[in-house]
Amino acid sequence: MVAAFPSEHDVSGKLHSHHVEDPGSFVAAVEQASEERGLRLTPLRKEVLELVAAAGRPVKAYDLLDQLRERHGNAAPPTVYRALDFLLEQGFIHKLESINAYVSCHHPAEAHQVPFLICDNCASAQEVCDARVAELIEAQARSFGFRPQAQTLEVHGLCKHCRKG
Repeated sequence: MVAAFPSEHDVSGKLHSHHVEDPGSFVAAVEQASEERGLRLTPLRKEVLELVAAAGRPVKAYDLLDQLRERHGNAAPPTVYRALDFLLEQGFIHKLESINAYVSCHHPAEAHQVPFLICDNCASAQEVCDARVAELIEAQARSFGFRPQAQTLEVHGLCKHCRKG
């Protein structure tokens, strides 16, 4: 069990709000990472990525579908889910399982698993970029003879803005 998240916002323990200040720069970083990895970021994948980045908070697949239908009229759920699956597999976005929503990843060029702090009032999400948390969970799992394949750690509560209200 992790007693506390780091209070310092340094390289080993950064908190990132999932409001991307510059969605264009984020998309450019994903395009660069895709090119370096030899991946094909199709126009639809890019558009879904842009919508996730522009949302500034966790966004559900059907909200993305509604936005695509406003633009194209004929978007279907499998189309959106295929794009999301690709973006997830490549680590460009994260899925918040407990609220069934997606957020952009603040480090799209590197594969990593991170915990999230999710506000139950405003649905904001903060990525906790601290490798120690993932390493601790993995070490504990191995000590029990368990071989972890993926981690999803989501901590629910109230963000500082909602606590003030």
